[in-house]
Amino acid sequence: MPTILRLGGLRVVIYPNDHLPEHVHVLGPNCEAVFELHCPEGPVTLRESYGFTTKQLRRLMEQLNTVLLDLCSAWESIHDSD
Repeated sequence: MPTILRLGGLRVVIYPNDHLPEHVHVLGPNCEAVFELHCPEGPVTLRESYGFTTKQLRRLMEQLNTVLLDLCSAWESIHDSD
């Protein structure tokens, strides 16, 4: 699973064998969230999470939205052979 981005102690990853719609997993110690990207226009939305507070999730969505085009490009690059 390629790490696409690091946000503090968190990793933003895209699984090579994952399914549509385009999305990223944000992984941290004892927490994970999945955000749908809605490429290329956005905005990023939360699909599911555990271990994060609402405040943390809002901040993550803001951060992911600032790099949305990079995340969409990464998804496309990783899944280009599909």
